[in-house]
Amino acid sequence: MRFYEYEAREIVRRAGIPVTEFGFATTPEEAKAAAEKIDGPSVVKSQVLSGGRMKAGGVQFADTPDEAAAHTVDVLKIEIGGQMPRGVLVDTKAEVEQEYYAGVVWDGTAKQPVIIFSPVGGIDIEQVAEDQPDKVGRRHISNLRPVSGYEAKEVIASTGVSGSELNKLVPIVTKLAQLFIDNDMTLAEINPIGRLPDGSFIALDAHMEMENEARGRHKKLLADLGVGDDETREAREPTPFELAGEAVDSEDHRGVAGNVTEFDGNLGLVIGAGGGSLTLFDAVRAHGGKPANYCEIGGNPSVSKTCGLAKLVLQKPGVDKIAVMMSIVSNTRVDIVARGVIKACLELGMDPAEKIAIFRIPGAWEEQGFLILDAYGVEYADRSVSMHEAAKRAVDKIGAGS
Repeated sequence: MRFYEYEAREIVRRAGIPVTEFGFATTPEEAKAAAEKIDGPSVVKSQVLSGGRMKAGGVQFADTPDEAAAHTVDVLKIEIGGQMPRGVLVDTKAEVEQEYYAGVVWDGTAKQPVIIFSPVGGIDIEQVAEDQPDKVGRRHISNLRPVSGYEAKEVIASTGVSGSELNKLVPIVTKLAQLFIDNDMTLAEINPIGRLPDGSFIALDAHMEMENEARGRHKKLLADLGVGDDETREAREPTPFELAGEAVDSEDHRGVAGNVTEFDGNLGLVIGAGGGSLTLFDAVRAHGGKPANYCEIGGNPSVSKTCGLAKLVLQKPGVDKIAVMMSIVSNTRVDIVARGVIKACLELGMDPAEKIAIFRIPGAWEEQGFLILDAYGVEYADRSVSMHEAAKRAVDKIGAGS
């Protein structure tokens, strides 16, 4: 889940990192009060969960509280990235001598957080890495033990920063990395960190994203920030198809049939096994397939839950066939998944042998599941067939060019 900038700034402040004076406002009156508290030039920033605020006119500068209030009226009317702003962040317009970048992201390949630092801030770090690779430092850290100042120092020093700058930046980067771990973040970024004329350093912006599954462990933080339990906090609002997927998962406590994401392809997917679902999704695309959706199924879902997910995917406009796959041997009962997807086809008046392009789920009660599939003429693959080969068979059957 993503945080609005005003929330991310509060998370940074709570971690002990210096931040500029700021306030969140939903009305011109509140913006004026926040600007009066700043007592100087301010910046009014639209609060949306997407980029492009500056280009869209969602960032305005004000010299007086009245001007901040007037800008708020205008900014609240601007749609950015398909979103209307939740409010505005009224921030101090700081005089900065140099801008730096600091971020921590999760490296899925290494299965560790990685600290990224650059003395070139205020622009996309990807651009800096391309144009000035020697100005970007990286270091993996453990997510099981406290972050040490030495680790942060090593990253910062690798970019050529030294002396008092280095010593003042180390605690900021160390605390940023620690808040990433403590709060189960997938992204914790300050861009930029500003060096002020007096030599001090301060966070001028922040971006935070938390692992969705970790929300239950951070209920107090989310409550303090005013994040509702029903807020998805994705970059876009969920589609009716995705909301229907959530409804299917919530109807029964047994197993998982969720994380449904809509795409515009013709091959529906009922896939699972944790990270294996991502691998299977990519395998379909690698063989020229066009996925109609992404989803996850596993943890021994009931027949009704499996049926509900399969019916949702089968009824999606443009779907010709579905592929039912898992990548590894699991405790999910193969016979139950088989019953669920076949039941979905029959209830929709569809021929399971025609609509199910491939069924590959190695797991418990495998032989019983295969007997059910045999009875309806559904093509299936046992564990001797790789997930990439299974994905290829599904794509070939539906026709990669269709």
